[in-house]
Amino acid sequence: MRNLIGRMIEATPGLVIAEKAMNGVFALQKIPRVNPDIIVLDLEMPEMNGIEFLKERKKLGITIPVVILSSIAARGAEITMEALSLGASDFIQKPSGSVSEDIHTVKDTLVGMLLGYGGQYRRSQGRKVVPAIDFTAKTITPLTSAKPGSISSILGVSGSAKPLVPVRKPAKTEIVAIGISTGGPDALRIVFANLDKDLKVPIVVVQHMPQGFTNEFAKSLDRLCPLDVKEAEDGDAILPGRILIAQGNKHLEVERRNGAVVAHLSDAPLVSGHRPSADVLFASVALVYQNHALGVIMTGMGRDGAAQLGTIYKEGGMTLGQDETSAVVYGMPRVAFELGHVQEQVSLEKMARRICDVAKAQR
Repeated sequence: MRNLIGRMIEATPGLVIAEKAMNGVFALQKIPRVNPDIIVLDLEMPEMNGIEFLKERKKLGITIPVVILSSIAARGAEITMEALSLGASDFIQKPSGSVSEDIHTVKDTLVGMLLGYGGQYRRSQGRKVVPAIDFTAKTITPLTSAKPGSISSILGVSGSAKPLVPVRKPAKTEIVAIGISTGGPDALRIVFANLDKDLKVPIVVVQHMPQGFTNEFAKSLDRLCPLDVKEAEDGDAILPGRILIAQGNKHLEVERRNGAVVAHLSDAPLVSGHRPSADVLFASVALVYQNHALGVIMTGMGRDGAAQLGTIYKEGGMTLGQDETSAVVYGMPRVAFELGHVQEQVSLEKMARRICDVAKAQR
């Protein structure tokens, strides 16, 4: 596994393997010497497993980001969420068990995470980030002609969008819809921990995450958020002060039923390469709430949510996008911004405050 993963990393411009270790003990010994920008960690290892490593990393004050790549992720959503609560940044499932010979199928996701989290860490250490990567494409493509450290946009998006003209003025916010992907687990923790406990507006969220994880993820967010957080189930009422997280592998929409607004889950085909898709959620929110909606697009690879955020804007709703500096991957929010669908760019640390202020404003 280390060799197969190593080959994928070595084949990517801008990524280099600092060192390999067969367990957590060896990893801790090697880290001070090789000083990596990011660590790829399995959870199942002899002598010192991934959870023990993360506890030790925390104790030693090591801040190098960690991405979990493990087969245990599929069985133990709880263990994976424990890893995230211990400071791991994100996780990927091995596609077919402990020894996955088809590990290449997760290459784009892994490479995107390594460049995103690793690049963010390098910048925080005052070091240059060399690779220029298109995080808005469906697959990760190195852009050799771009300047070092830059992230290029999709050709034809920048500067080519016609400005949207909203059909009505914004009214009082009655729902907040958030679309988020790579970098999301950390970002949502920060945002949700800082929401006002008296925020009387429902929040619906699409976070790209595999099936079987979103329930545990919602529970982990519920523990730190002053509002109620739960995994969305079909027919769940959209209630003030309640946050619903889309299920892995199910689209989440809002719809009116018998005078009330409820969550609707569906197995419809992938949209923008995803199920759940932020585009699907945003489109339904625009339809039901028109100018009473606040759409928020945050860190993530690709372009999911960018197009339909514009529908919320066009209907007279408000829109926020995470800024480039604070996004682990400035893909989704970048495309939305360049399409002219983002009214205001906000840093991660200010996002909770801004959401609360916009949602509470009288209009």
